[in-house]
Amino acid sequence: MVKITGRQVFSAKLRDISGRGKDAEIGKALYAGGDLISDYAQGSIVAGSVTGKNHIPSAPGEAPNADQRTLDKNIEVVQINPLLVEVSSNAPYSEALETGTSKMAPRPFMGPAVQAKKNEVIALVGKAVDHILSGGTLR
Repeated sequence: MVKITGRQVFSAKLRDISGRGKDAEIGKALYAGGDLISDYAQGSIVAGSVTGKNHIPSAPGEAPNADQRTLDKNIEVVQINPLLVEVSSNAPYSEALETGTSKMAPRPFMGPAVQAKKNEVIALVGKAVDHILSGGTLR
């Protein structure tokens, strides 16, 4: 049998995280994390891109190269609820670029952005939770 100590204290702290506006602090951290992911994805699309007549398509497996700027300008961060943030690409061809099609290899930009910024997002949320658990007030 495994004995777990501190369960009651830990459970009380977890209950204290939600309510009284505390989830707003975590929500701010999540939104900031969404912005990091969005910025990275947008940057990967426009970095080195040439639009118009001299546009060069990206190679398979690389982020798409911006041409008309529709793709990077349609990446958005939306706070669905205080503890849920969505980063999405709303250009009509986003999914085809990200995952590929039967005629085109993937040109991923969202997945790599999430992977690149995952640890930073975890750190932001962890800092917010630590702040709350230490009795800090909302910023």
